[in-house]
Amino acid sequence: MVSKTKRPEIESSALPAISGLKLDQLVDYLPCYVSIQDPNLQIIFVNANFKRDFGDGVGKKCHTVYKCSEDICPNCPVQKTFQDRRPHIADETVQLANGKICQILIQTSPIVNADGDVWAVIEMATNITRVKKKQKELASLGQSIALLSHGIKNILEGLQGGAYVVDEGFKDKDFEMARKGWNIVNKNIFDITDVVQNILYSSKDRPLKYERVSPAQLARDSLALFRDKAASLNVELKPKINNAIPKVRLDIASIRRMLNNLIWNALEACLHDGQKNHHAVSVKTDFHDDGHFMFEVADNGVGMDPDTQRNIYEEFFSTKGSSGTGLGLAVVEKVVNRHGGRIEVTSAPGKGTCFTTIFKIT
Repeated sequence: MVSKTKRPEIESSALPAISGLKLDQLVDYLPCYVSIQDPNLQIIFVNANFKRDFGDGVGKKCHTVYKCSEDICPNCPVQKTFQDRRPHIADETVQLANGKICQILIQTSPIVNADGDVWAVIEMATNITRVKKKQKELASLGQSIALLSHGIKNILEGLQGGAYVVDEGFKDKDFEMARKGWNIVNKNIFDITDVVQNILYSSKDRPLKYERVSPAQLARDSLALFRDKAASLNVELKPKINNAIPKVRLDIASIRRMLNNLIWNALEACLHDGQKNHHAVSVKTDFHDDGHFMFEVADNGVGMDPDTQRNIYEEFFSTKGSSGTGLGLAVVEKVVNRHGGRIEVTSAPGKGTCFTTIFKIT
């Protein structure tokens, strides 16, 4: 620690006038937080931007103002500048006076007196919270593209494999082999179509096109789409449809996408559960109360723990490894929100999952 030498006071009256403005007034115009600290890390001067976001701070320790802590920050750049008389840079997470957490980039420089001693350190800090957020989003985007690419690659390889089996079947006039190959092709066509439709829906907010439609009919349409697939997975599909629900105003295409994602998600939950001999997925449409109706999709598959449930609506979050894109439930939530509805989920590991989407009868 440097010796405490006499230092000049930081007063407005002592700062020279520049083009009609005093130096401290010019500092107030800087687009960053400026503070000056003594060897005890006590703040002796702040600019207007600092006061606006952190409060006055003068007379207080910098770590008290920044982090509401009595402890000096590890690798404190101000302390380092006092020790080696050199500028330093640091990246810190701090708390604003309004309680918000933000990240700042700190740059420090020594202030020396006439004897060449460091009597104070000037610290300039820039709020880089938005920059950090964008960096995180870009990193997440890169990971998401890699995940999607891997998933699509697996589907394309499945298509190639199925096409090869079909070709060999026709070459040998073995139509049973050709049929098996076509089943593989058909499955992968379904998968790639599902992925592409979810990407399109999640990447673009098209205007909703409301039409009067029967919720019971929408449920029956989705059940019909998955009947063969459920049979191939040895999963029983159980329709529980109340035909008394009146026609309501919905965007048919997006509600179909929602139902398809929920049913396919339930089928996959059964597929990944090796603990039961019999798996079933029920699709229910009924009144929720006098003013609302609901779609409910329930399975007795693998279920989810609380940590998984907290993340299921995040785009590209998947528990299926390379076989999942993590878009299905994110699209479900988006559809429900855009219709002004709400979604509820109950689940437990080994017990299965139930998704309930609730909408107004309009």
